[in-house]
Amino acid sequence: MIYLDSAATTLEKPRGVPAASAWAMTHMASPGRGGHPASALAADAMYRCRETAAELFGVGDPERVILTSNATHGLNIAIHSLVRPGATVLISGYEHNAVTRPLYARPDVKVKIAAGPLFDSDGVYGAFRRELTSEVDVVICNHVSNVFGFIQPVDRIAALCRERGVPLIVDASQSAGVLPVDLTRWGAAFVAMPGHKGLYGPQGTGLLLCGAEAEPLLYGGTGSQSRFQEMPDFLPDRLEAGTQNVCGAAGLLAGMRFVREKGISRIHAHETGLARRLMDRLAGLPGVTVYRGPDQSGLFSVTVDGMDCEEIGAALARRGVAVRAGLHCSPLAHRTAGTEENGTVRFSFSAFSTARQTDRAVEIFRQIVSQSRGAR
Repeated sequence: MIYLDSAATTLEKPRGVPAASAWAMTHMASPGRGGHPASALAADAMYRCRETAAELFGVGDPERVILTSNATHGLNIAIHSLVRPGATVLISGYEHNAVTRPLYARPDVKVKIAAGPLFDSDGVYGAFRRELTSEVDVVICNHVSNVFGFIQPVDRIAALCRERGVPLIVDASQSAGVLPVDLTRWGAAFVAMPGHKGLYGPQGTGLLLCGAEAEPLLYGGTGSQSRFQEMPDFLPDRLEAGTQNVCGAAGLLAGMRFVREKGISRIHAHETGLARRLMDRLAGLPGVTVYRGPDQSGLFSVTVDGMDCEEIGAALARRGVAVRAGLHCSPLAHRTAGTEENGTVRFSFSAFSTARQTDRAVEIFRQIVSQSRGAR
């Protein structure tokens, strides 16, 4: 299989990731739930996971790295902590449902959209500058669009938020492990990311970087302050109720070590190089629109005149090419870019993708388009 759906989940993992998870499953118990060696091993793995994340993502204190089940979990904690009933929230025009649905569920929240044009960083920044008025309580922005790979100007948006004293939540789902992510430099209130994409960890893992005070989303046992009915007032315990995914954390630690050793800049260059290679070849096919721009990561979308994107995705799958087709859980991004009616076919890469796979995918895509036109 030619796997070009790493924006959903990186399927091919470094060898150390499954090995670490499997070893944890048979050697580690619950951290903070015993004084025996198996519990101590788990506590050590959890701390080393936080420590490595803190080093990678500019967090001064490893205990401000919260282990979550995915980026959506982290975003829900962040939104629950900052967005009060009746608040006004400013978001970009490229947000995922992991942001918009929690906002929709909050009572009486007004959502403003800074909808800048696709691949126009200045336009997006200008929209945020116009819309960030005194009524705005919180700003939320993703670093990279999961549909188009558009790298949004988070550095400038973060500086604007600091200037105007408004807390910022960053969704780093498509940038963690691929682009520099730095909680301290941005001065963000929260940064959320999954473990199973650019960090090469297992599914069911994620991180929330806390630059602000947070409110628990879940309540229960933490292995600490068990005498009291209130949740602990310190991190990470305050936000980590219940038994944690120790096997996942061990695998995530191995994945982050791979990213650190490989180098974020090298991974980014590899992925964007393959993306450009594929975009250049697809752009020459009749009726194919490739959504590309100067500020783009290693993922992109295409559409084909007269062809349904879901049919294209299914045809590619039958021929051994894995992509994603549809709205990608981001109808707002499609609305902003004008692709909402039919969605797009998305190609995305990882550190394990190859030029040979890319060229073969072009051949298969060309055959599908040619056969469809010949059948009409």
